[in-house]
Amino acid sequence: MLRTLVLSLIAISLAAADKYQGPRPPKPDLPYLLHGSRLVETEATEAREEKRKDDTVYVVSGVSSPARTPLAEPIFLLETDKLQADRLELYKLEVRNGRREAVFPAKKKKDARPLRISVTRVDQNLYRIEAAIGLENGEYSLTPPASNQVFCFQVY
Repeated sequence: MLRTLVLSLIAISLAAADKYQGPRPPKPDLPYLLHGSRLVETEATEAREEKRKDDTVYVVSGVSSPARTPLAEPIFLLETDKLQADRLELYKLEVRNGRREAVFPAKKKKDARPLRISVTRVDQNLYRIEAAIGLENGEYSLTPPASNQVFCFQVY
């Protein structure tokens, strides 16, 4: 009995030691770029949907996001309330005509695919999201599926 109690106390102390100690996002449902111990808020906005010939284009105004990172494999922290972190998708945006665009061709062969990310739960309702591949310099967006809500950032 004493042995079980000791083992239980050790397990509890190890679990407490693993508790996340880093910075926490001040707002829920908003991804933050992690820069060391500092958090940078992503640009939260709505993409406007436009139909073109055989494509659907999602447009975000402005040529660049104010949220910037020098990291080719950016890391985000997201405290969830309504969003599902494991459902977010990452897309590259092209800058055209003074705005950022994501083009989704109607033909299934050329279907726009999200870039790979990994999502890890680090604490209750707190998730670490990482690009699984190195990103080129440019504009990007995290977005929930079937939503025009976007969280934009720039890799420079």
